[in-house]
Amino acid sequence: MTGSSPPPEETRGAPPARGSVAERIALRTRQLGITRAELANGAGMSLRYLQHLEELGEDFDPAAVVRLAAVLQMTYDELLHGRADLPPGQPPPGPDPTLAKLTPDECWDLLSDHGIGRLALSSQSSPAILPVNYLVDAHSVVYRTSRRGTAAAADGSEVAFEVDHLDDPHSGGWSVLVVGTAERIDDDTALGLAAQPGAESWAAGIRDLWVRIRPTRVTGRLIRTS
Repeated sequence: MTGSSPPPEETRGAPPARGSVAERIALRTRQLGITRAELANGAGMSLRYLQHLEELGEDFDPAAVVRLAAVLQMTYDELLHGRADLPPGQPPPGPDPTLAKLTPDECWDLLSDHGIGRLALSSQSSPAILPVNYLVDAHSVVYRTSRRGTAAAADGSEVAFEVDHLDDPHSGGWSVLVVGTAERIDDDTALGLAAQPGAESWAAGIRDLWVRIRPTRVTGRLIRTS
């Protein structure tokens, strides 16, 4: 520790560096709805000391990092190095991002290479969005579920289905939306679908109902960077 004092908090004009301890502290205090003063007080330190710790991390005072992590409801490693399972989409935009519309053929091509999507249903009680394993069959989406499960859409009901892919390192990705009507599949057709690769549901239990989504609209968007 040097003999010089850290600058007062009010001189901090620039936002914290991405991926820094200071950024993680700023994000977590917003999530918890606490101020920096409340954080410093809870960790038994002054605001000046908090700022110095943000700049130097464990090299400055490991014991203080432990106290901060406790107030922020994080582990020591999460505060210093970040979570290993951060949700996608947090990196900044890539250089010269371009948002492009996908053609229906491009949408089906992307859908055919993926096996998990989100099914959106609406009912009188409440809407639901559920992850389901799916297959693409003759320009339609099919999935299997329990006959008494939430995903067991009634014949003729309108549903929406979305699949997306995010490329965090390159700040890009795509999203495809299928809107259509649900159609329960008869047993003979279901036997053929069940034999296809990827047809088995990740979820446990008996899932002997197959549902087809007959599309009325297929749209997609792609973000690419230079």
